[in-house]
Amino acid sequence: MKKYINSIIVALLIVSVGCGYKPSAHYIKNIISGSVFVDVKVDPKEPENAAYVKDALHQMILTRFKGSLAPKKEASNLIVASYKGTSFNPVSYSNGYITRYRAEIKMEFELVTPKGRFVRHIKSEVEENINASSRLSSALRIEAIKRGMAKALDQFLAYASTQGLLREEALKAQSQTR
Repeated sequence: MKKYINSIIVALLIVSVGCGYKPSAHYIKNIISGSVFVDVKVDPKEPENAAYVKDALHQMILTRFKGSLAPKKEASNLIVASYKGTSFNPVSYSNGYITRYRAEIKMEFELVTPKGRFVRHIKSEVEENINASSRLSSALRIEAIKRGMAKALDQFLAYASTQGLLREEALKAQSQTR
């Protein structure tokens, strides 16, 4: 059985390498090169979320595309994340009470690099069940916001990767015309 699984893994690696697959970190390096400073704009209505966003961005920079962090004066790239609010809309009811809601989280990301400036407005949605206890509902609300922010960060990473891919393709086209 182990030999069979190893054969499948090797076959998948050959197929993914053979078809030209490159991870998103490869393409992000076409946009972000060097160290990064992360600035998170705090929303006075939701100040507890600023630390979460900053930590999540730091983790993404370090783990997903092997970047390095630096103080603002030393960094060659800047990411500014702004939390633009959350709206909650009921999705389902039971006996007149809301039992499930959809949280819509709005964020704005600005990426400033030596290669350009990119701004992306992102809206992410998560759905949560609601409990009868208001204390639990408040905790679920904060958790829904965090999950929505995590989705927005993933969308930002995908956007930055796409910009890197487009830049790589443009450079290839440019070198072929010479």
